[in-house]
Amino acid sequence: MDREFLIDLFADFGPVAIRKMFSGYGISADGINFALALRAGLFFRADEVTIPDFEAEGSKPFQYSTRAKTVLVNSYWELPARLFDDSEELAQWARAALAAAQRAKVKKRPKKAKKAAAKQAVAKKQPAKKAVKKSARRVGKAKRAHR
Repeated sequence: MDREFLIDLFADFGPVAIRKMFSGYGISADGINFALALRAGLFFRADEVTIPDFEAEGSKPFQYSTRAKTVLVNSYWELPARLFDDSEELAQWARAALAAAQRAKVKKRPKKAKKAAAKQAVAKKQPAKKAVKKSARRVGKAKRAHR
């Protein structure tokens, strides 16, 4: 699949950004990646809401092989082949994939917020430790000066 083909394919969905990724392209809208066009096919973002639709169509999740094992990526599912000929329905599936990607982004956000809060807490504690060390040094210097 080349860039022009993908632009035409998503015409009914609306404007998409297509960028090189792995062995193909990442497809995004509103700054959120929702599809992958790879040698193995076209894969849409999926979650617990949309996976049953893919299963009903007989689709499979994206997978790739390493030397040691086959990795199953359950968050991207192969687009049913029949949708390549139905641009309106493909646009509906694309909107559902974008919604799944947005839900995934919302789920990830709290973890980032927790990490940021933890970093701030550590940053606040460090100056206090430095202040204690500085005051201890001053006390030590003052004791030596009085001797």
